[in-house]
Amino acid sequence: MSALISTLVLGGARSGKSVFGERLVAESGLARIYLATATASDDEMSDRIAHHRARRGDGWTTIEEPLGLVDALTQHAGRGRAVLVDCLTLWLFNLMEAGRDPEVEARRLARYLGVAAGPIVLVSNEVGLGLVPETPLGRAFRDAQGRLNQTIAAAVPNVAFIAAGLPLWLKRQTGE
Repeated sequence: MSALISTLVLGGARSGKSVFGERLVAESGLARIYLATATASDDEMSDRIAHHRARRGDGWTTIEEPLGLVDALTQHAGRGRAVLVDCLTLWLFNLMEAGRDPEVEARRLARYLGVAAGPIVLVSNEVGLGLVPETPLGRAFRDAQGRLNQTIAAAVPNVAFIAAGLPLWLKRQTGE
């Protein structure tokens, strides 16, 4: 059993960030909670969700919460449990689609992470390394994602960037 402390796991699409986050939580030896922010809005997304569930296997309790992330964490974190939030990028999309202010929600999440009762691993996409999005909405999303990642990175003791399935620790403290 390893001592897990809250960690932000960043990476691009198919970089291995979810698998890495799952491994961190599994290696903690704590009960595993998977807090999913995705919604099955079409067949392709349903297939992605099914793939993630099958890959994780048994031993995980899945909580689906597309918007109320802090409330779900308050209810499920701690008490001998480690929580994996997968992912902040879909949560951000859900917030924007619902007309909620992402910066207010990010600050609320960051405040919660400062007092969380147990370890939380948060997975998020790094979307600022590619081409500049063509549309104003795409640029607004990219910018909001960058600000969200910065806010959460400042709030947790560990930040890992995943490329080709390998972690590069940007910020690391041990829980021992």
